Amino acid sequence: MTDQLTFIVYASRAVEPFDHDRLVELLTESRANNARDGITGMLVYRDLDFIQILEGPDASVRALLERIGRDPRHTDVRVLLDEQTSERKYAAWSMGYEPTAPGDGSDGAVDALQAADGDASTRESADALGGWFHGKATQAAD
Repeated sequence: MTDQLTFIVYASRAVEPFDHDRLVELLTESRANNARDGITGMLVYRDLDFIQILEGPDASVRALLERIGRDPRHTDVRVLLDEQTSERKYAAWSMGYEPTAPGDGSDGAVDALQAADGDASTRESADALGGWFHGKATQAAD
């Protein structure tokens, strides 16, 4: 029997811009904490906007989301999708990250996710962003 996992997609806004060094610092900290807590997922940062997919044990994911909500680097934290799943989509990443750039294919998925107005459209948009992410990560590994 497979344990139930929580799958959450949230968006937030950075209080101030994150340059490369600040992103590396955030990722290093997140990866260590997530590995410790059994959380996997991915992060997209674009023009002050964060979109993150988190998956893992319910209590761990919810505790992390609560910490993010109190983090002074974030504002306007919004849960876009909150569901249970039995299978991880980002098992290889304690916090996967791929930089975005205009025209790289992420724009449409990010915009659609932020504008989604129901669980079905949010799930579809999250899957599209995840597909973009997996494609970028595969290209980077080649």
